[in-house]
Amino acid sequence: MIDLRGLLLLLFGMPAVAGQSLAPSQPSQAGAVSARAYAAAQAPQIELALADAVALALRDNRAIRSVYLERIAQKFDLRVAHDRFAPQLTLKARYLGNRNHADRYRQADLAPTASLLTPYGTRVSLDWAYGHTRANAAGPRYRDGANLMVIQPLLRGAGREVASAPLRQAQLSEQANRLALKDTVAQTITHTIGLYRELLRAQEQLRIASDALLRANQLVEVNHALIAAGRMPAFDIVQAQAQVASQELALEGSRNHLHASRLALLQALALDLATPLQATELPQVQRLQVDAGQALLQAEALQPGYLMQLIAEQQARIGVHLARDEQRWDLSLLAGASQARERPGSRRDWEQYVGLELEIPIGDLSRRQALVRAEVSLASQQERMAESRQQLQRQVADAVRDIDVRWRQQEIAGRALELSRRKLEIEQEKLALGRSSNFQVLSFEGDLRDAQSVQLDALIAYLNAQAALDLVLGTTLNSWDVALND
Repeated sequence: MIDLRGLLLLLFGMPAVAGQSLAPSQPSQAGAVSARAYAAAQAPQIELALADAVALALRDNRAIRSVYLERIAQKFDLRVAHDRFAPQLTLKARYLGNRNHADRYRQADLAPTASLLTPYGTRVSLDWAYGHTRANAAGPRYRDGANLMVIQPLLRGAGREVASAPLRQAQLSEQANRLALKDTVAQTITHTIGLYRELLRAQEQLRIASDALLRANQLVEVNHALIAAGRMPAFDIVQAQAQVASQELALEGSRNHLHASRLALLQALALDLATPLQATELPQVQRLQVDAGQALLQAEALQPGYLMQLIAEQQARIGVHLARDEQRWDLSLLAGASQARERPGSRRDWEQYVGLELEIPIGDLSRRQALVRAEVSLASQQERMAESRQQLQRQVADAVRDIDVRWRQQEIAGRALELSRRKLEIEQEKLALGRSSNFQVLSFEGDLRDAQSVQLDALIAYLNAQAALDLVLGTTLNSWDVALND
């Protein structure tokens, strides 16, 4: 005689009910059965840890590679700005063959020029010109001469602050470009973390769906046993069979989500979309205590977006200073000397001069227009700076509060999962004793699936909240020990 109670307890006591949550490396027996069946139809899985995913993203992500390519041009812009105060050399040469009604001749000219701009606005130029003409009838003639000129602005363009303003602008732009690179890398790391954990979530959802399908099949077997023993009407098995069909549908949806999550991560890592990746990172959940005041100070010192706004304000102030300088008269001190000589002949001409040059713009509104635009730009940037500061305060407060809330939620979800699991076990035992019904067991089975999904979502949300907090505080690169190769 079959021991019906022992058979029912054996079926209901399978490890599928007591499967652990979010443990890809240690799946339940039901999860392992389902995973083996699924892997049999797939290529061998390539295990990928979270740190490896981040490393691949930093190496091959297309957005980061594009930013690094742009950095080549940006760093050359800074080099050009520094070269503003380096000597500039120009070489001009010309050779002509001419003829007129009296003669034929050939003419060659060479004119090298050197110029220098000092950090105080002084312009120094030195040029030398050499030429010779060879005529059939008139014979050869040679000429050469040098000219030295010094121009020192006294009003417009005078002083180190004005003359070096373009270089300071370029240096500030370089700082902003480096911050933009840092922000792009941090955003990429955070995005990769999110995609990796979404793949992990999809894998766990597939395990949950597989476990639920196995439990549904177990319930059908129990129903068959109860019907055979005459302790259940035959039509009651329809509920369990409907549950099996529902779980098969959910399993197909989980598989589809898993494929989509894997493709999204592969694209972010710039890998072949056919690569059978499997997330293997076992999350370490530890409570993170954050002081809101210290977090705000850290964000003000490190967050790239906020620091770029500060730099933009400094650049706007320099722009106003230059626009105001353009309103001045152009008064300059001139000094120079020149020497010229021609051969045949022994005459050598010398000339020296010193003086003042004044230029007064009258009725030119374009200069005033530039000042108005610069002042408006500065005022607008100050408004954006105030908005950016307030936004940073809100982002930090939201991130700190969110991480505390997410921690409490995942704790509550963990307790709810254990209670749902225990509740289902008790109801299955009651069904085995004939003191419950299919409807009640199926209801508690649905509660367990919901509790597993909620616990999984709460855990992933807490881990993502940590990554989001790092991004807000500007500490993502420090947390992952990433140094910019710039």
